[in-house]
Amino acid sequence: MANYVKHFAALLTPQRQRARADQVKNSAGGYAFALDEWARLDRWLILGAEGGTYYAGERKLTVDNARAVEACLAADGPRAVQRIADVSRSGRAPKNAPAIFALAMAAADAKVETRKAALGALPEVCRTGTDLFHFARDVQGFRKWGRALRSAVAAWYNEKPADRLAVQAIKYRQRDGFSHRDLLRLAHPVAPSPQHDALYRWIVGGIEALGKESARGKALRPEELPDAVRAFESLRAATNRKQVTALIRQHRFTHEMLQTEWKNDPAVWEALLEQMPQTALIRNLGKMTAVGLLSPMSDASRRAARQLTDAARLAAARVHPVAVLSALKVYEQGHGERARRRDGALSWTPVREIVDALDEAFYLAFRAVEPTGKKHLLALDVSGSMTSGQIAGVPGLTPRVASAAMAMATARLEREVAVVAFTAAASGGYGGRWGGGASGLTPLSISPKQRLDDVLRAVSGLPFGGTDCALPMIWAKRSRVEVDTFVIYTDNETWAGDVHPFQALRDYRQAMGRPARLVVVGMTSTGFSIADPTDPGMLDVVGFDGAAPQVMADFTRGAA
Repeated sequence: MANYVKHFAALLTPQRQRARADQVKNSAGGYAFALDEWARLDRWLILGAEGGTYYAGERKLTVDNARAVEACLAADGPRAVQRIADVSRSGRAPKNAPAIFALAMAAADAKVETRKAALGALPEVCRTGTDLFHFARDVQGFRKWGRALRSAVAAWYNEKPADRLAVQAIKYRQRDGFSHRDLLRLAHPVAPSPQHDALYRWIVGGIEALGKESARGKALRPEELPDAVRAFESLRAATNRKQVTALIRQHRFTHEMLQTEWKNDPAVWEALLEQMPQTALIRNLGKMTAVGLLSPMSDASRRAARQLTDAARLAAARVHPVAVLSALKVYEQGHGERARRRDGALSWTPVREIVDALDEAFYLAFRAVEPTGKKHLLALDVSGSMTSGQIAGVPGLTPRVASAAMAMATARLEREVAVVAFTAAASGGYGGRWGGGASGLTPLSISPKQRLDDVLRAVSGLPFGGTDCALPMIWAKRSRVEVDTFVIYTDNETWAGDVHPFQALRDYRQAMGRPARLVVVGMTSTGFSIADPTDPGMLDVVGFDGAAPQVMADFTRGAA
C-alpha cells in the first residue's frame, strides 16, 4: 500500500517542505519563519554583515538588510531612528558601524520628519570623531551636502564644550578620507565661544593661524586655545622621554596622540597604562607585551589584569563582550592578523596573567543577570554554514566559535545546564522521522570552569555537515532529558531534517509533559528564524546582543 503520509503530513513535515502557510524559504532551501522588519533591523544593528554568510556574500547580505532598514523607515521613520539611537547608545552592539550606516540612510529619507529625526540623533549615534567620519562617508552614498546636513554637522561641533571637543580633535584626527578640517570647511560652523573659535582656527590652519584675524574680526592668541590643545602642542615638541611621560601623566594623553617615535618605548607605555581607558587597554595588550612592558609576574601585568577584571570599569566604558573575545583570540595567538601576511608585523609571547584576565573579563562584560534555576539545554549549531562569515568583522570569530562563547556565558550563570553540538550527518542524520543514520548530535563535556580559549578550540575542531535545528528536541525526547528551556545558537538556515523544529518542540512537550520553552539565538543577520511567532513559548534573540542574557532569563522565568 502506498505511504502518502511520507509526502505530506501536518505533524511531521520535512524541512525542505513548507509546514505552514506563514513559512518562507531560507537561503539553504529549507523553510523557516520570516522575521518582521523591526526584528530584522535589530539583527542588522547588532550583527552587521561583515564577511557575509555561507549562503550570502557580504554585498547581498548588506543589500537585503538595507531593504529591511528602508521598510522600517517607510513604516515609521522617527520610530526607526529612535531604535537606531537606542541600540547605539546602549552599547548592545559590538560595533557602531551598522547603526551609523542606518542613520545615514535615514538622513536621506524622502520624508522631512525622518530626515529631521536622523540629523537630530547624530550626536547620540556618532559620539566620537571617528564615528562622525564614518557618517560623512556613508551619508554621501545617499544624499548631497545640503543645508540641513551642514547644520547638523556644525551642531555636532558647536554643542560640545570646547575642552571635550579639543580631546576629539587631537585623538581622532582623520578616517575614511575625512578629517576635522574637511568637515569644518563643509559645515562652516559659527563658533559659539572664543575657545571654539580658536580651536576651529587651529584645526584648519594650525597654531600659526591664530595670529591672523578671525571671523570675529580680531586675531586670536594661543592662550585662547583649550588647555588640552596647548599641552598637545608641547607633546609634539617634546624631545626626551621625561618630558613625554610627564605630559602623559599630567594631561592623560592616549597613545593616539603620541608621535610615532615614542610608540615603542616601554616607559612611555607604562605612563599610558596608569590612566589608560578600558577599551584602549583591551586593544593594546599585544603592543604593550611586544615592547616588554607586560611580562610574566611584572607589576605592569598585575596592574593590567586588575583593570581588565574591574567590573565597574567594564560597565562604565560599555565594553562589549565581543571586544573582549576578539582581544582574547588575538592576544592568545601571539600576533595580530596582519602578521599572517607580512614579515616584521607585531608579535609577542602571551603572558598567562593577561590571558586569564581576558577570560574573566569576557563573562564580566555581560550585564549582571540573576540565575533562573531552570534546566537549560544549550545546543550549538556546528553545521557547515556556521563556519562562514565573521561576528562583527572579527577575523576567525565565525558564528560557530562565537556561539560557543555566548553559550558559556549562560553555562557559567545557571546551575543545571547541558551542552550539545548538532549537525545533520550525510547519511540522513539522527532525528529523521523514522530514525536511522549516524548521529548528528554530540553531547559536549565542556565546562564553564574551563578557560574560554580551550572551549573555543574544542568546538572549532568538531566535524560539520548539514543543518537540522530539530535535532536538540528530538534527542532530548529520545534520551528522556528534562529541559525547561532549549537555547539553540544557529544561523537559522535549517534544511536537512524530516521534521521542523517547531514540530519537534511540540512533540517533546507532549511526550515529556513539560511546557518547555525555546530561545533561538540568531548568529547572523539573515531574515529567518526557526522560532514560531505564534507560539508564546518561543523567543528569537540576536546573538551577542549585550541585553540578550537578561531577556533570555526573563523569558525562561515566564516574565516575557
